[in-house]
Parts: sequence; C-alpha cells; structure tokens
Amino acid sequence: AIETRRIELLGIKVWKGMAEELVFNYTNMWLSRNNLSSIFGKARLVEAFYQYFLFGDIKGEMQPSHFNKVVKAVEFAKHILDEVIKKKHDTLWIEARIPEILKILDLDALITIPLSVPLKGPGIVITPNDFVKAMKQVTKSRGKDFGKVDQENTMDGKSVFEEFKVIKVENKKNEKKGLDTGSIGIQIPDQTNVDETRIYDQDLINNLKTKFKEWKTGWKEYHFRVGDEFDSDAYLEGSDRPFISDLKKSIKTHIVILLDHSSSIADQQVDYKKATLALCEVLAFLKIKFSVYAFNTTEKQVVCWLIKPEDLKWNISCAKRLAQIPANGGTPLAEVYDKMYPILHSRKPDIFLTLTDGEPSDPFAARSMVKSLKSIGIKMVAIGVGRDTPNATIIATNLKYLGFERALGVSRLNDIPKKVLNVLGDS
Repeated sequence: AIETRRIELLGIKVWKGMAEELVFNYTNMWLSRNNLSSIFGKARLVEAFYQYFLFGDIKGEMQPSHFNKVVKAVEFAKHILDEVIKKKHDTLWIEARIPEILKILDLDALITIPLSVPLKGPGIVITPNDFVKAMKQVTKSRGKDFGKVDQENTMDGKSVFEEFKVIKVENKKNEKKGLDTGSIGIQIPDQTNVDETRIYDQDLINNLKTKFKEWKTGWKEYHFRVGDEFDSDAYLEGSDRPFISDLKKSIKTHIVILLDHSSSIADQQVDYKKATLALCEVLAFLKIKFSVYAFNTTEKQVVCWLIKPEDLKWNISCAKRLAQIPANGGTPLAEVYDKMYPILHSRKPDIFLTLTDGEPSDPFAARSMVKSLKSIGIKMVAIGVGRDTPNATIIATNLKYLGFERALGVSRLNDIPKKVLNVLGDS
C-alpha cells in the first residue's frame, strides 16, 4: 500500500491529468472492499490498516483498542511515505521499515494472512448515488494527494474517453507502421552502383505473368489452330446457367519471404536471384502484399537484409538490393528468425515463407522459433531447393520435421515462383 501511494504521488507530479482516474479507481476499490465484520482474527487488523491508509476510513466496526493501533500504524506509514518521497528512497528502504508497522499493529511477520478478495460479481449492485457518495468520501480523505477534482467530469469520464480514443488511434498507427528495422538488427543494402539487369530473366517473368494472368482477369485463354464452331443457340438451350460472368480472382494474403543466401548456393546464386526476382515481379503484378528479406554471413556475423518492405512497391531499387547480396556463410535459421521476430510480431503476416537449400545449423533452436512464430498466428511455409529431385525431397522432409505447416521441394530454380504462387492460391 505504501509503495502504491509512492508511485501515484510521483506519477501525479509528472502527469496531473491522472488525478481524476485515480479518484475514480479508488472509489471503485472502496465500494468493492469487504466489511470488517466478515473478516476475523489478525486479518481484520491488516484489512483495517489497508482501508484506513488508502481511503481514510474503514468499513464496519472494530474494537477501540484495535482501531487505535490502526490509526497509529497509518500515521507512521504516512511519515514513511513523506520521508521516502522527500529523500528519494527506493522500495527496499520502505520494506526495511515494514517491521515497525507490524510491531505497532502487534502482528507477527511470520504469520500468514489470507488475501482479502474484493467483493465482485453480478450480486453486487452499485447505484450512481452510491458511487457519488463514495467519491465524495475519497476526494475528502485524499484531497491533499489529488488536489481539487471535478467530480462530475470524473463520473462522465469524457476526458479519459478522449485520451483512450487517441491511444487507440496511435496504437493502430504503430501496428501499421511496425518497427524500425535498424533498431532490431536488420540492415538495408546501400550500394547503388550495382547492375541489376544480370538477374532479370524477362522470358521467365513474361511466362509467369501469362500463366497467372487469369488471377487478375478471371479468364484463362486457350489458343488452338483448329476447333469447332461455337453454336450459341445450342449452348443457350442446353444449359440452365447460360450467363457468363468475369470474376476477378483476388488474393488478400500478406506474405513475408526470407531468402537463404548461404555459401551452398554460391555456384547458382545468379539463377537463384533470377527466380526470386521473377517471383517478386509477378507478386507485384498481381498486387499481392509482400515483403522480402535475405540472410547471409558478413564479416563472421549473421546479417538479415531487408530487400523490400511491405509498404514499398517493387522497383529497380529493390532489385539492386537483391543483386548485391553475396552468398556466404551457413544456415543459422534460428538466429535469423530471432532477429525478425519483433517485426513479424508487429506486422503479423498471414504466411512466412522461407526459401533454403540446406538444414539449419541448430535444428532444435529452429524448431523452437518456428513454434513461437506459429503461436502468434503466422502460417509457416518452407521451400527446399535441391540439386535434383531426390535431394529436394530430402530437404523438404527435413524441413517438415522442423514444424513447418507446409514444406515443399524444388529441383529446378525456375519452378520456385510457381510453387510460391500455388501456396498463395491454396491459402
């Protein structure tokens, strides 16, 4: 109780606007406290001290000799409170003085006092008049601490409600904005003299856009050299649903993609980047919300790179960032997931997709991080990139054991975009 009042008094000096909220809270606390007649033994003395110290009054009656002890103990506690604030002592100093209060109350520090649970539930009826009376009593007994309080405004709660609305708006802004990547150890490639054209495979990009064009238009076109003449009359007569509608397939999924740039892909990193870039081009073409990260080892340190944030459109700058990341180091998935956890927890994407070509350095730690990310509602998907079909199957199987909800394997790098888009189509 003494520590509670110390924090409140120091808080009011910083923010005077909290006085009305404290008065409202103390009024509610007072109305919910137990009557002393329902408490027996030494516990009654403790509850009486609590009520008299915080509210300036007690509920019910008690023996005059016991009440005198409570009054003396409260006066001594107030003296401790004044001294701790004046001389800026800490909580430990307050704890050292508690035995003196127990001595005044004639209590043994070793006895167990059962918790006095405040009355609550549907059986407790508090009328507005009861609340007003209780508030008057609280403001009178704690006027020195809280100063002059507008009881009518406190009852209405208008000022608190306005503050609450501001907090809600700011919270939504922060959720949308997320965390600053630099503050959590995620770096952004900053070289500008990079030739990104070497990782552009325009044929692959165009083929993918054509293949998934129906996701934008709702139509899938087939072109043949020969065919039957379309008889519209026969079609209308033979179908009970003759009307055709152009339905646009839209994917609302938010996906985060993590690219493994360990040294094992060094000999095929250009093709790997081409497939990744083609995937990003198609995701942007389909207006799917996505962000891209990559990891490698730089100067013996694991680095997580931001290629494309979710609020930025895919552009040449993103391609330059991808092109300049070298393949180097091992596969410390757990460490990378740990670096990304704050921003993933903030943004909460629907799918977190990892592209990797090997087993993580610490499978047990990686499994634990996968479980943690799944627990906050993120669907964990992994695609294992192998040298051939058997190798890709083995990698995908190992990834499945790490706890991924879906683990796929690819042996041809150009199949990566199709695999990812199929995952999105199924989600």
